[in-house]
Amino acid sequence: MNRPSHKELLGKLRVAREAVRAGRIALLNQDAIAADAIELDYSLSLELIPVLTEILDACSPPDYSGSRPPQRSYEQDIRDLELFAFTVESRRFKRRVYMKFAVKGGTLWLVSLHQDQPKKEKP
Repeated sequence: MNRPSHKELLGKLRVAREAVRAGRIALLNQDAIAADAIELDYSLSLELIPVLTEILDACSPPDYSGSRPPQRSYEQDIRDLELFAFTVESRRFKRRVYMKFAVKGGTLWLVSLHQDQPKKEKP
């Protein structure tokens, strides 16, 4: 079975959207996410919910860019949770962005949100 399935991705996106709309967001590495927010030119403290809402609303299963099956986190706060990564074109930022998250107990754990950095081909 090629996980995550289309249906599974739709479900994860739905749960993630619900968590963000309810304000249930945790940042896994606040310093790294803050640095990426500066690079993308948005205020982490004032604009995180609208930014996440916009990006999640733009995501669909074909935008999934994570591993199959999903990678599991080794970070203490979300240890062993599956990580879901999406790459989408952002209207707000006028570029492709990459977002990785996990969901735990109805809370979206933001692992990363930054400008997409396409993988370089190996020579």
